[in-house]
Amino acid sequence: MLPGMKAFASEDLATRLRPLVRYGYFPLMFLGVNGIAVASILAAPSPAVIAATLGALLAMALTLSFGAERMLPYEPQWNRSRGDLGRDVVHFVVNESMSLGPLLILPLFAVAVPASPATSWPGHWPVAAQILFALVSFDLAQYLVHWVSHRWYPLWRLHAVHHAVERLYGFNGIMKHPMYQLLSSIVSMTPLVVLGMPDAFSLVLAFCTMVQLLLQHSNVDYRTGPIRWVCATAEVHRFHHLRGKAGDVNFALFFSLWDHSFGSAFEAEWRVGVSDVGLDEVDYPQDYLGQLLMPFRARRAQHPLPPPLKAAPE
Repeated sequence: MLPGMKAFASEDLATRLRPLVRYGYFPLMFLGVNGIAVASILAAPSPAVIAATLGALLAMALTLSFGAERMLPYEPQWNRSRGDLGRDVVHFVVNESMSLGPLLILPLFAVAVPASPATSWPGHWPVAAQILFALVSFDLAQYLVHWVSHRWYPLWRLHAVHHAVERLYGFNGIMKHPMYQLLSSIVSMTPLVVLGMPDAFSLVLAFCTMVQLLLQHSNVDYRTGPIRWVCATAEVHRFHHLRGKAGDVNFALFFSLWDHSFGSAFEAEWRVGVSDVGLDEVDYPQDYLGQLLMPFRARRAQHPLPPPLKAAPE
């Protein structure tokens, strides 16, 4: 086959696959990848098997995410590195490693919390219902921490690292200050641990959170229809990364119902542009070490909270 014919055939294949990516990417990741991970964790084989399986699924999720971003980008320019890829990889490795923190905290609670003859955890429910209960409870706590981080200055300085991104793509989701990652994990996991959540569920939450962050920040022009009113997809989360007052919306991690319930939901027909995301702080560092130190260097007068308004930019 001639080179020109090969290029034509490749483009034709890409054209055929785009509708599949547009409508199949979210269910494949949210239900497929997460489903296999949950089944593997709950099957309770050896820790080595679980680690190997989750490692392979993580590689699969990243491959699917980056592949879909190139096949059907929401904004083609966001696929081009601005010298931030290495920094984002470091954020990803550090913070994904820290996701194991809740697993280390669980044994401490087992010692600190007095044993009760009757656990409050709904262990008599079907496993799927228990997982949903854990996700909803975890997500409510995540929502509240996220909402407070936009209103309390010390926490905002830690959270601002996440809003320093100047393009949206898969790695942006896990781009957080390690202290913010640790604090939000402790706050979100503590109620579940006190209730007596099975240890394996913390690993379920950690993996599903990683996949959800990939989905939320993915530079894929995927569509979910009415599902976006229930699940916090990229279609609604992009508005959270708008500069200034407009970004004070759509705080939920998994379920948009929290935003609709507490009045922080926002959606519009217009597309988020290339230069619409990021911080208004022109001097905010874009390197990893600078972002680690920035929360402790900033002065309130120089780096105020974003105005807590829910208006779209004119």
